[in-house]
Amino acid sequence: MYRESIISLKRWKENKFRKPLIVRGARQVGKTWLLKEFGRTEYDKLVYVNFEENPALQNMFTTDFSIERIITALQIHAQTTITAENTLIVFDEIQSAERGVTSLKYFCENAPQYHVIAAGSLLRMGLHSQVSFPVGKVDFLDLRPLSFFEFLLSLNESELVNALREKKWSIISIFADKLKEYLRYFFYVGGMPEVVNAFAQTRDWQLVRQIQSRILNSYEGDFSKHAPYDIVPRIRMVWKSIPSQLAKENKKFIYGVLREGARSKDFELAIQWLEDCGLLLKIHRVSKPGIPLAAYQEMSVFKLFLHDVGLLGAMAGLDVRTIIDGDEIFTEFKGALTEQYVMQQLRLNNERYIGYWTNNRSTSEVDFVIQEEGKTIPIEVKSGDNLRAKSFKLFCEKYKPSMAIRTSQANYKEEEWMTNVPLYSIGEENL
Repeated sequence: MYRESIISLKRWKENKFRKPLIVRGARQVGKTWLLKEFGRTEYDKLVYVNFEENPALQNMFTTDFSIERIITALQIHAQTTITAENTLIVFDEIQSAERGVTSLKYFCENAPQYHVIAAGSLLRMGLHSQVSFPVGKVDFLDLRPLSFFEFLLSLNESELVNALREKKWSIISIFADKLKEYLRYFFYVGGMPEVVNAFAQTRDWQLVRQIQSRILNSYEGDFSKHAPYDIVPRIRMVWKSIPSQLAKENKKFIYGVLREGARSKDFELAIQWLEDCGLLLKIHRVSKPGIPLAAYQEMSVFKLFLHDVGLLGAMAGLDVRTIIDGDEIFTEFKGALTEQYVMQQLRLNNERYIGYWTNNRSTSEVDFVIQEEGKTIPIEVKSGDNLRAKSFKLFCEKYKPSMAIRTSQANYKEEEWMTNVPLYSIGEENL
């Protein structure tokens, strides 16, 4: 399996101002595999510690933060000699080690020669605890589920990916039907590494759903295990509401879907907890496409997406035939899956600001408005064959963006006021 994040890890390794790296991401997005693969291919030695699996090491940082003592303990654990220049030290599930995250500050200040990476599914939840976080002393890398391109690579379609990356539209159009079929597969399988790996090896749709169900069950187990006790019921309510929230024509998050009379103050901590865990992606409404977009966002109006389109389909109970055959049931939910997919692909670039726009009466909407390279770009998402977009055209006539994108099943086409980009190519650095 190939992950684009390997490139980011190599850049980190070669950076002379490198700091200890924290790899963040939801549980089961492949952090452990990625770091082990990076250590195996880019270093002479890998010293790997999973603090969740090694209770005896969980107190390694409680005595003091002497780097010499810590390195000695790691050498005894790994039964090897650690040399700063060619050994990668990985602290996995570091949130399970008391003061483990804090120790990264001392690696940065007192021993910057060591290559140290920490990973943990719940690291972003430091704001809910009393942990001293090493602000300014660490680098970050966010790992998400596989992108559509990475999914294609797992199916040995490297030449197709090369054509997509190089935007060879005349060649791509020849294989458009094949790419559309793969895109339907991706809507069902999604990008969770274990799921993709199983599908690539077996093409067993039932096995795919079994693994996805197991992942969803493990997430719900995490709610009870890690979340503050008093907000666990609300976390579950928010989590289970996402398919119905996205199935609405207006995908704005509505508290009334959770329960009658629900208010934002009752659920804001639950939403924040899920977002901090990497399980939800949030975008806000912007009142106008000004620079910077963040200055025009409305904090109380937003959409929530899952982190993986395959898991969304599993939560909604979509049968494989509804995806592959494209029957009526799939048609009714296809808009939700397509917008979820586009959101994931846009989020591949962590530097992008992503929002959406509606007019004051919410009678017109543009699915996404992003900020990139000093300009705002509206994006209209079309899941079906009807490519008419009255709201999108009115928006473009009013604000006259220098670039406007419609993404759909149609082939690449430049028009006077907008460009149609195929769904299967959306989301790369330059769209």
